[in-house]
Formats: sequence, structure tokens, C-alpha cells
Amino acid sequence: MVLGHVDHGKTSLLDKIRGTAVIKKEPGEMTQHIGASLVPSSVINELVRPLRFMFNIQLKIPGLLFIDTPGHEAFSNLRRRGGSIADFSILVIDVNEGVKKQTLECVDILKSRKVPFIIAANKIDKVPGWKECSGEPFLISVKKQHQQVVEELDRRLYMIVSELSNLGFNAERFDRVKDFTKTLAIVPVSARTGEGIAELLAMLAGLAQRYLTHQLMFAEGPASGVVLEVKEVVGLGTCVDVIVYNGVLRKGNEIVVGGLNKPIVTKVRSLLMPKPLDEMRAPDDVFTSVDEVVAASGVRISAPGLDEALAGAPVYAVPEGDLVEDYVRKVLEEVAQIRVRKEVDGVIVKSDALGTLEAIVNSLESRGVPVRIADVGPLTKREVVEASVVAKKNRYLGVILLFNVKALPDAEELAFKEGIKILSDNLIYKLLESYDEWVNSLREEERRRELLKVVFPGKFKVLPGCVFRRSDPAIVGVEVLEGVIRPGYPVMRFDGRELGVIKQIQDKGKNVYEARRGSTVAISIKGNAMVGRHFDENDVLYTNPSEDDIKTVITKYSETIDDGVLELIKEVIRIKQKTNQTFGLSINPLLKNLQVK
Repeated sequence: MVLGHVDHGKTSLLDKIRGTAVIKKEPGEMTQHIGASLVPSSVINELVRPLRFMFNIQLKIPGLLFIDTPGHEAFSNLRRRGGSIADFSILVIDVNEGVKKQTLECVDILKSRKVPFIIAANKIDKVPGWKECSGEPFLISVKKQHQQVVEELDRRLYMIVSELSNLGFNAERFDRVKDFTKTLAIVPVSARTGEGIAELLAMLAGLAQRYLTHQLMFAEGPASGVVLEVKEVVGLGTCVDVIVYNGVLRKGNEIVVGGLNKPIVTKVRSLLMPKPLDEMRAPDDVFTSVDEVVAASGVRISAPGLDEALAGAPVYAVPEGDLVEDYVRKVLEEVAQIRVRKEVDGVIVKSDALGTLEAIVNSLESRGVPVRIADVGPLTKREVVEASVVAKKNRYLGVILLFNVKALPDAEELAFKEGIKILSDNLIYKLLESYDEWVNSLREEERRRELLKVVFPGKFKVLPGCVFRRSDPAIVGVEVLEGVIRPGYPVMRFDGRELGVIKQIQDKGKNVYEARRGSTVAISIKGNAMVGRHFDENDVLYTNPSEDDIKTVITKYSETIDDGVLELIKEVIRIKQKTNQTFGLSINPLLKNLQVK
């Protein structure tokens, strides 16, 4: 299994080995589903031939099945599933970035599943000054580098060594390891140039064969697997591409597969294997018919009644003499853990596969976002109705998330009519980011509406020579000395006398939403106040917040309060106490607990 942090080059590494370009067929060049490909021993032997002076490997196994996993944090469930079926793993780490968040998660998975692994320190070609030696083994290309470049590579490798040490691993560059049972091997590679691929395969094949020969060579009992993809194949009808990770699957076997409405019980009509080095998701050649496959293998299964099979669902071969009902129950339980229908206020999630569905649900719930419905397939009218019910109670949860599926026409029409937001993407991290951005925009909108209801403290001076109209409304130029002023704010004098309400604020002839400390603007004051009678040039005026306004500012908008605003609040309280001695008494305890930046 190949795993690691997003964008550290897992699929690119496999592409270099296979000589294919699977990654170019992925949305956004990020792996969104688990894929598999077999690298036969003949290819491994050919790739490690230049290293015969160091590695003397005579492979007895037919080859290695590589499982490529998504790298984004949302895919921890898929990696966990992969970790449980993998015999050996390659953990890809960008030598220039080191251990990242998903790297740590991968290490935790490998440790918990007790899966042995080696490190592929990728992107050595990005080390400053590196001279590319395309296709050459690392041990040959490193000798062609300038000494300073080698030292810089070693510095970056030992940063990874240090980070792995903090995780409890003793790690070292592979050619400096004396005991592979005690030290984690790090192989410097470049997925782009192919440097180091020979050593990586030599290490992987050698260690796997030495320590895992028995489990790699022998597969017994009925097959267990997971559906990678469901597809229509000309001449065969609906087929499923499956990773068989346990046992043996034979032509004619009775199997139970997870289905859209219920488990599917059917018999294998034919087994089709991709050619070596072909990727299950994007084969470049035709499949070969076989009578049986043994774990671990990627295989296409042709069987009747697979139209409603689910990608990501379990597959079990039923042993002769066992009850089919037991396996049906087992599949039902596994699928039910992923598909969600709850009577809670939560979001609606629809996806193209169980694996991605589970990934999205796990990510949402880890963020504290409840899920009302999570299922596979297109969005239906019924699910829009469910979302509208939630939206009436909680607008942040009345939303629909679609991954790689579409809404049915009547569902889309109803969503538009009910004002239900539909977010859609074919990259999970972007879908989740879209939801976060949508929620943040709603909160910002709500915050702006609240701001319009709350009067913030403000202090401003009427500028001399800037009286443009004396009354009805009075229009004057002012400088904001402290706080903020906005249209709709009531205005008072230094003695607490009410003057009217700010009708409009203009800056250089343009209407503005607000003016803050240091701003020089023109304002119109609607009311009975007259310049020269009720206030005059050089007078200092104030906004006139209520006691509740000031409490709201302190409790909900404390981040806007600095030393200057704090003194202004106290000043406003003193002014208003001249006409109402009890004003501000309930505010004082809040001021004492206020943390001012």
C-alpha cells in the first residue's frame, strides 16, 4: 500500500513504476478512490538490475499488488481499511516538506495495524542544485552531485529522521542501515525523474520476501474483498472491479455484494484480470479471463444482478455448506455503519461510493457537523424535502453536499424553489471547504444584520468651516476621534442631550456604511437640532447607545474594544448618568472582566 500526505507524490511514484499516467485522469490530480495495480517480479528484477552489486534478490513471489490511497485527511477511513489489508507499505514524504498532518495520521494507522513500512523521501530533484539523472538508481545519481547538494539532501533527510524519532522510530537512509528489523529505511527518490525507484523496489521486494514470504505466497479459504468501481462493460453487462485481499475467488463461486437497497447474492460468471502494470481504474489494455484469483489481486467480476452494487461495498465468497443469510447479515451490518438516516437536524450528503461517503461523513462529524442523511446515488426530491425541514430550524445545516453525483431534475427544481443550497464537487477537500465558506458567509451576513441593530460608541468633532447645512437635516464635516459612527445611530451632546439620528455619511462625495477613528467625513443629522443653537463648530458629539447596546458590544464584539474604546465607553456612561444615575451599573462588572488588547 502507498500512502502519505496530500500532494507528496504517491500516485506519481506508482506512475513512474508502471510507466502510465493514471494521475492525469484524476480530478485535480488528486486520488479520490483507492486504486490497485500489479507490478510483476519480472519488472522488479529488470528495474533493480543496475544494483546487482548491492542487492542480490531472486524473487519467488509473482509480484506485488500496489494499493494507491488518497492523501487528503478526509480519507483516513479508506487508509484504515487499506491498512488492515496491506502486508507492507510505502509511506511517501516530500523531502522538502517533511512530516505533515496526514503523515502523522498514516504513521498512527500503520502502527495500530502493525503494518511494516519503508519511507520514500520523494522530490529529491527539487533539492536546490540537484543535477537530474533520469531513471538512474539513487546510489549512482548521488555520486554525480556536488558535495554541497549532497550535504543539503542529507540535512533534509535528517530533518525527517528527527521527526520520525519524535514518533518513536529509529530511521536512517537505507544504505546506512545495518539491521532492518530495528531501523526504518528511508529511500530518497524522485517520482518525476525516476531516480531511486530501483532501490525502492529492491528494498520493498527484498524485505517483503524475507519477512512475509509465507503470507505472500499462500492464500487459503473463501475470498474477501472490497468493490473499487461498478461499471457497464460491453458484452458483459454490469461488472464490479474488486480488490481481493483475503482468500481465493473462483469462477462459479456464490458471492454476496453490498447493494443500493439490499445485499446482492449472485454467482461469479467470469473473472477478468488486468494486464500487469495496468491500473484497475484506467487500464490501457484488455482484461484476461481466468478461472481463479488469489489474494492480493485486483479483478473484474462479471455476474448477474450487479446493477445496484455499491462502490466501496464489501464482497464475500460464500464457502460451500455455509448459510448465505449469515453473509447477507454481515454485509448489511457493514454497509449500515456508513449509510446514515437519522431524525436529527443535520446536513444531507450524497456520494458516488461508500468509501467517499464515509470519508465525508467522518470529516463533517469530526468538525461537529451532524449528518441527517448520508447515502449513495443522485439527489432525490425526498432528500430536498428533508433539507428544507432542517433549514427551517437551523439554516447552517439545511444544506446538501454532493460528491461526484448530480441532482435529479425534480430535486433540483424543488431545491431552487425552497431556497436550499446545493454544494457540489468532485474533490472532497474542496466540497468541505465550500461548506465552510458557505457557513462563514451566512455568519458574516448575520453579523452584519446584528451590527445594524447595535449602536456602537463613537466620538466625533464638528470641523470648523465645514457646516454645509444648519438644519432639517444639519449637514456638517466631522472627524471621528474614537470608536465608530454609522447611519441610523442616534447622536447626543457632551451633556447627554439628544440631537437626532445620523441619516447619511459621505466620504469624498460617496455614501459609506461607516466611519472609524481618524476618518474625516460629512454627516447629515436628522432631527430638531440646529447648528449654532444646539451645537456648533468644534463641538465634540457622541453616539447615543442604550445600556443593552453597550452590553452587546462588550459581550459579542469585545475584539473591537481597545484602550481608546474602553475609555470612550466609560465616558459615555458618565455622560448618560447625568440624566439617569442608574445607567451603567450593570455594565461595570462586565468592564472589570473585559480583556482589552
